[in-house]
Amino acid sequence: MTSFVLKIIAIITMIIDHFGIAYFKYTTQMNVVGRIAFPIFAFQITQGYIYTKNLKKYLFRLFCFALLSQIPFMLFRRIYTTGFALNIFFTLLFGLLSILGYDIISHCPVTLCKIKKIDSLLKNLFSILCVILIGILAEVCNFDYGFFGIGIIFLFYIFRNHKILMTVSFVICCLIKYMIMIFKYGYHYLYLLLGLFTILPIVFICLYNGKQGKKVKYFLYFFYPIHLLVLYLIFGLQS
Repeated sequence: MTSFVLKIIAIITMIIDHFGIAYFKYTTQMNVVGRIAFPIFAFQITQGYIYTKNLKKYLFRLFCFALLSQIPFMLFRRIYTTGFALNIFFTLLFGLLSILGYDIISHCPVTLCKIKKIDSLLKNLFSILCVILIGILAEVCNFDYGFFGIGIIFLFYIFRNHKILMTVSFVICCLIKYMIMIFKYGYHYLYLLLGLFTILPIVFICLYNGKQGKKVKYFLYFFYPIHLLVLYLIFGLQS
């Protein structure tokens, strides 16, 4: 399965999700299907980090589209909820920064301890702390998917060469996420479905063959804010 196929799966399931939200204005089976999208986008960020020829341009591009998408995102949110939140591009951007921070700190040439093993352990601890702090920031600032979003981007990166560990860690994160939701809001069968469909994309991710497939570099970047704006114009202005 190529990167192109993964992106198409993510885009289709995202459209289903957002259409369900715009039309019904509450969680439905359509929104359950939409849980497939974000983990695929998160995985694609790790691949982008690994294969990009210019990391600065990649970061700048995500930042620009995060800003560009914020107004359409907030207009879309007005259809079904209130309050401020930051769109998915901010989550992807800070997830990318968490990977970068982890790599910089863990491979820092500065010696923290004369004993090599302890020095390596300290650097790993500080690098993971960096990821946790970024995750907390995402949660506090109400990024879309919050701490969970940053966490799975990081896990997809550090376990990129170990599919079993990547799968197990991802499933554990999903279980924790929905157990917390059940604890906070009480049990509902939809939480079970949401959890299962959030886990499902790991199947597609594990089938990824490392190939790019058709190039659609800017399609997804522009598609995200445009489709949110279109949905708002169709459904938001009527409410």
